[in-house]
Amino acid sequence: MTAEVVVSASEDTSPTQSIYRQFRGRIVSGQLGAGERLPTVRQTAADLGVAPGTAAKAYKLLERDGLVITRTAAGTRVAPSANVLPLPVVRRIRELIIEADASGAKADDVIDVLRLIWTQ
Repeated sequence: MTAEVVVSASEDTSPTQSIYRQFRGRIVSGQLGAGERLPTVRQTAADLGVAPGTAAKAYKLLERDGLVITRTAAGTRVAPSANVLPLPVVRRIRELIIEADASGAKADDVIDVLRLIWTQ
């Protein structure tokens, strides 16, 4: 699973934020279900080529948001109370991505417009 998580090369996104956003996206989209175990901080750091402290900060952000629970000996697991987007919303997001990709739109542009429209 962590092989699919990548550290962003973007100048605006720290490695911590990149890891956090990707795990958060997997949780709220339902790709990681309640009770599912995340890799250890050390494993995530090794897989992504970052310092363990960087991965630990990302896990702390997930914990702060109530998306994961960390317990000694049980590891870090997706919280039973983690909010998952409704399936129709996830489907529409996938449709938007397909259409945007086909038109040559950049992901950052689509995300910026989505954020702008959301706040209006």
